[in-house]
Amino acid sequence: MREREEHERFGHLARLGWDLRGLGYDISLVLPAAGSPTLQMCTKNGAKFHITANRRYCDWVFTWRPWWARLWRRDRWVMAHADNAAAVIAAEVNA
Repeated sequence: MREREEHERFGHLARLGWDLRGLGYDISLVLPAAGSPTLQMCTKNGAKFHITANRRYCDWVFTWRPWWARLWRRDRWVMAHADNAAAVIAAEVNA
């Protein structure tokens, strides 16, 4: 089950990365030797955000935070299957 979840997580992050790249953002997919993959997004003004895909109850969500934040904010998430997930994240990080 764990390996299947990691493949799903990677797939969601890769799709989001392509969508954000299409919106003009610099994106890096970070694959650590230990731990889960994350997406690093650099905004238009140079701020960096880390985006993760997490399974919540019965579906996947994207959560994001600035590179310097240690805690996730509860209001910073969007459903991974949403067609406009990249647009929502781009709007939130540039607000």
